[in-house]
Parts: sequence; structure tokens; C-alpha cells
Amino acid sequence: MAEEMEQPVNPAEALRILSEKIKMENAIISRLREEVGKVIVGQQYMIDRLLIALLADGHVLLEGVPGLAKTLAIKTLAQAISVDFNRIQFTPDLLPADVTGTLIYNQKSEEFSIKKGPIFANFILADEINRAPAKVQSALLEAMQERQVTIGDETYILPKPFLVLATQNPIEQEGTYPLPEAQVDRFMLKVFLGYPSKDEEKQIIRANVRKGGLPECLKVMSAEDILRIRQLVREVYLDEKIEQYIVDLVYATRTPEAYGLGFLQPMISFGCSPRASINLALAAKAYAFLQGRAFVVPDDVKAVSPDVMRHRMGLTYEAEAENLTITDVVTKIVNKVEVP
Repeated sequence: MAEEMEQPVNPAEALRILSEKIKMENAIISRLREEVGKVIVGQQYMIDRLLIALLADGHVLLEGVPGLAKTLAIKTLAQAISVDFNRIQFTPDLLPADVTGTLIYNQKSEEFSIKKGPIFANFILADEINRAPAKVQSALLEAMQERQVTIGDETYILPKPFLVLATQNPIEQEGTYPLPEAQVDRFMLKVFLGYPSKDEEKQIIRANVRKGGLPECLKVMSAEDILRIRQLVREVYLDEKIEQYIVDLVYATRTPEAYGLGFLQPMISFGCSPRASINLALAAKAYAFLQGRAFVVPDDVKAVSPDVMRHRMGLTYEAEAENLTITDVVTKIVNKVEVP
């Protein structure tokens, strides 16, 4: 007897089923937001970008002055998800082995044993990453990109999920090692962090000086929940027209004159790499998921484009002379490129 042919799934029905799944999983994310919000006052933009990177399996480069709760945010997120968290303070005297680990010789057994470094955790805060020399930055690079670490002749897989939040202080440049373009490109998002509002600052004071200190963050999710939701984020529908829109945004950084932005040609020294296209698509899917949608709309791409594109372009001295910032350039491109 001939095998029965499988009935094709109706696209509309498949989207409805996906929407129901997303609605259910979003309830868990809402609880996560509430729990983190008990400890972190304001900084919703930073929390959203951390969630986007976490759900899209990316990393975040955060630029902001000290004291804006960067460490507290990722530590609280780790507590709410019940995963391991390590903070690595990057300094000029740091060695690659201080990050990844090293081989220790045991005189009794006359054998080498492995001592794993702080990189072996789910969430890593790489504090002031630009203060460490190139060798240390390269060691972190392999861990971020390959999700593995090589110690001696052995390669060790890092735990899942794995998220790196690296910070830079935009004020102090003395004694720093600027990150090369190849490494900056590995970060899914580069986020600029501003000061809290007056009302938020009042709440911050009250939360930190009250008896008992900050409230305790409870576990509301697990690592398995994150890995499951990541699969769901990948299923979010990305129409071919949205794909074309993403490609146009990226190509506008390489050949601005083709999009009626000829005046930007002398301002841009190099455009975005293909990683920008990949990460725009992934970040837009994660953003759509956080909005409770099973499909990506142009506004999702617009919302994440500054954070995805700003560290993947270079400006010329002419742009600096005219006080034109990367964010200004991205805004002009997003405003000009035709929306599907």
C-alpha cells in the first residue's frame, strides 16, 4: 500500500499556531522583566537589548559612564534565570590565561591538570574591555565567536546559554587599547547608555539607602527555558520584502550614492559587513518576539538598526570635522531607504 502524502500546512494556520506559542512564552519573559525591574530602576532600553542579544544568541558592547547599573543589570538577569555569572575586570596586566584558564603541573602525579578560567560561565561581564591588551582581547574573541576555549591541546565547549556583556568607558582614553574592527564586529549590539531621569534617580536613592538594601531577585526562568525560546525566535516569520529592506540598509552604508545619499560618500570610510545583515535579521526577530508578534515588520528592523549598525561602520575625518556621529549617519540612512 502506497504511503499517504503528508498534507501541506496552511501558512496562515502555521502563523496562528506560532503566535499562540509566542504568547505563552512571552508570559515568562514578562515575569523575568518584572523580577529584574524590582532591582533595576529604569534602564529599560538596556534590559531590552540584553534580552534581544540573549534570545538571538549574540553579545552586547555597552558604552556608558560608571555607575549606571551595568554590572547590577546582568548580575540580576543571571539570578532571575538561575545561571552562572562571572565578572572579569580587564586591566593592562591581564593575561589570556587569566580569562580562559591554564594548565597546572602536579608534582605528585607528575601530570598537568586543567584550571578553568572565569570565562566558563553563562553570563560574562567583561568590564572595561578596552583596557586589556590585544592578546587578551583575542582570547575573549574565540570564546565569543566559537563558544569554545582552547587550553593546551584540548578544546572545551562553553556552557549554554553564553552571553558576553562588555563595557567601555567613553570618557577615559588614557591607557586603553581600542578594539579592532574585526573584534567589534563580533558583538551583535553596541548600546549607548545615558543617565537616568530625575524621578528614576530619586527611586535609585530610596532603593539603595532603605533598610535591608535592594530587594532579592527570585528565579523565574532556567537556562533550558532560554534555549527553548531561542528556537521559537528563529521561527519568527521574516518576509522576503523585509530581507530586501535589511540588505538595502546595509548596502546604503557601502554605496550611499545608490540610495540618494551621495553626500554621505565622503563621510563613510567603510560600510557594514555581512554580519550586519545577519544580526539585523536575528535582532529584528527577537524584537518582534518581545512585542508578542510571530512576524517581523519594518519598524522592528528600524528599532534595532542603530544598535546593530553603529559599530560596523567607520567615519572619515571629514565627518568628524562636521560633528557628524555614527548614530547620525545611521538615522539618515534609515530615514532615506525605502520601506517595504
